[in-house]
Amino acid sequence: MAEELNNTNNASYSADSIQVLEGLEAVRKRPAMYIGDIGIKGLHHLVYEVVDNSIDEALAGYCDHIEVTINEDNSITVVDNGRGIPVDIHEKEGKSALEVVLTVLHAGGKFDKGSYKVSGGLHGVGVSCVNALSTYVRVEVRRQGHIYMQEYSCGKPYAAVSIIGESDITGTTVTFKPDASIFTETEYKFDILAARLRDLAFLNAGIRLSLTDKRIKNEDGSFKSESYYSTEGLKEFVRFLDKSREPLMEDVIHIVTEKQGIPVEVAMSYNTSYNENVYSYVNNINTIEGGTHLAGFRRGLTRTLKKYAEDSKLLDKVKVEISGDDFREGLTAVVSVKVAEPQFEGQTKTKLGNNEVIGAVDMAVSEALRNYLEEHPKEAKTIVDKVILAATARYAARKAREMVQRKSPMSGGGLPGKLADCSGKDPQQCEIFLVEGDSAGGTAKQGRDRNTQAILPLRGKIMNVEKAMFHRVMDSEEIQNIYKALGVFVGTEEDEKALNLTKLRYHKIIIMTDADVDGSHIATLILTFFFRYMRPLIENGYVYIATPPLYLCRKGKNERYCWNDMQRQQFISEFANGNEGQVHTQRYKGLGEMKAEQLWDTTMNPEHRTLRQVTIESATEADHIFSMLMGEDVVPRKEFIEANATYAKIDA
Repeated sequence: MAEELNNTNNASYSADSIQVLEGLEAVRKRPAMYIGDIGIKGLHHLVYEVVDNSIDEALAGYCDHIEVTINEDNSITVVDNGRGIPVDIHEKEGKSALEVVLTVLHAGGKFDKGSYKVSGGLHGVGVSCVNALSTYVRVEVRRQGHIYMQEYSCGKPYAAVSIIGESDITGTTVTFKPDASIFTETEYKFDILAARLRDLAFLNAGIRLSLTDKRIKNEDGSFKSESYYSTEGLKEFVRFLDKSREPLMEDVIHIVTEKQGIPVEVAMSYNTSYNENVYSYVNNINTIEGGTHLAGFRRGLTRTLKKYAEDSKLLDKVKVEISGDDFREGLTAVVSVKVAEPQFEGQTKTKLGNNEVIGAVDMAVSEALRNYLEEHPKEAKTIVDKVILAATARYAARKAREMVQRKSPMSGGGLPGKLADCSGKDPQQCEIFLVEGDSAGGTAKQGRDRNTQAILPLRGKIMNVEKAMFHRVMDSEEIQNIYKALGVFVGTEEDEKALNLTKLRYHKIIIMTDADVDGSHIATLILTFFFRYMRPLIENGYVYIATPPLYLCRKGKNERYCWNDMQRQQFISEFANGNEGQVHTQRYKGLGEMKAEQLWDTTMNPEHRTLRQVTIESATEADHIFSMLMGEDVVPRKEFIEANATYAKIDA
């Protein structure tokens, strides 16, 4: 509802603020270079680019309300109450600044320091890329008392900017429909967009964001909709992330300050878990690879906590050496900085490189944490005790970790005895199936392609790593076997828990479990382990889930595998006129019930199988889900099951 959005116009934001760096020709030819990929991630990235422009207006102080709508045809509409994109004539280009912003790569107000002090969409390729990769774009600008409009197709305008009405408010409305000839997926996921908008609300306290899905109606006839708003910012963010964990501290340490001209906001708290969950952002961009702001946070945290513990004589009786990892076990934190000219690694902005940020964040964290520890001695001792426990457990884990390193020449060069390895040696051509149980493992071994496919049977349900300390995880025989089989190992000079992939033996790691509730539980346990201890495998696109069929349906000479009840009913309708009694249905309760050739034909043959690649669209959302599903707290898990029960179906 654009008419409800109000804002104050700022005349200094004009065509002169738009600086052009280069053209737009390459975007449609090589879209992945600009938006990451042409799959589900790239599709949603288009929305983020448009929303980031609105957030930039909010950072500049001119916007406090952003609405995102998924339309019935899977197009997207984003409405904000900012100043509105300038529409006057751009002197250098000789056309409307709106058209320049929408049709020229690297054109935007982000390059003019007078327009935006900080900006997420710094590279200026965002909205022009969205335009280039959409079959239809319509932009309406409410500015200077008028409503301006221009439409585009595949990056080219239909006509010049025109005035279509009057308005006493300001803002921009962008509607776009992604090009189905470019993207492999064109259906937007409500949950993925919701996670991003929720994070933005936490990162920008006082800004309201909403998401409406016109494809889904509620019982009262209204469209599915959610709104996101935070008053306490990152403090609420940490509470949300730790909702399913038991806290060690009553409150969240919240730091809001500016050091060396750089605004720094940090929220942190400790819990009883054994994982480090630290998320970093620069100008609202999630820097999944960290960077200098994360390095500054870790340095300030470690030095301040260690000095407090030493000065308080809390480490006098500790017989093991304390490392940086120990100070971060059970820590949940969000680090957000605003940098005027951030230096990122590429357009995907996954790692910050500005050296000056290290000192600023270090100083902010050290100062605030030192004051907190002095004012809260009880909580301080609890944190230090947690650190000592982590150090002791880490020391105990060394022996188990060394067993994983494949140093022994025995048992196939250190490979687990149950592994049926493939003869191929090129990791890019090789894949490994992690199979539930020895029976299914035996069938898979008989049905596989021995040149490229390895089989590792897993005995029952692997350890729930969400509830286990690091050394207990490394002690598990099944988990040791996974490390050994994959050829990866743990520990670097900087991080003793880091995963080293230099000797990874397979570039497809396929989880293959029964197509029932128990199989899903086992798959979730394995995914929890991968997310907590082998996340780089997921981030690099190496992890997949196999999809075995549930049924084999026969009527006469007609035979078909069915993966769900809908497909089974379709077979019955097609070959038996809906008469279920005329169809013989074989229900596969386990992979071991299938013949080797059946398992190969349906689930393992690269020419016919369906693999689901495991991706992380939102690390914070994944962290929340795994801690809720696999953690100690029953209440959030029960609430999740009750809320999602209507979407679940148990097959008889």
